[in-house]
Amino acid sequence: MSEDDIRNLDRRGPALVYMAVADDVARRITSGELKSGDKIPGELDMTETYGIARMTVARAVRELRERGLVQTVRGKGTFVL
Repeated sequence: MSEDDIRNLDRRGPALVYMAVADDVARRITSGELKSGDKIPGELDMTETYGIARMTVARAVRELRERGLVQTVRGKGTFVL
C-alpha cells in the first residue's frame, strides 16, 4: 500500500480498515522490508501513518498475531517472527 493508497483509504467503505492495515504490514514482512526480529511501528506511530484510531491499529496488530506474523512482548513492543 503506497502513501497515496493510505491517504485514500475509504474509512467508511465496505472494506475493513484494520484488515487493510494488517495486509499492508504483512506485505512489508513478506517483501523483506520488515525482517524477523524487527520491531513494527508502535500503535501511536501507526495511528499517524494510517490516519486511523488506536483501537483500529490494535485490531490490525491482533490480526497479524493471529496470522502468526508477529509477537507482542508486553512493555517492549511487537516484533516480526
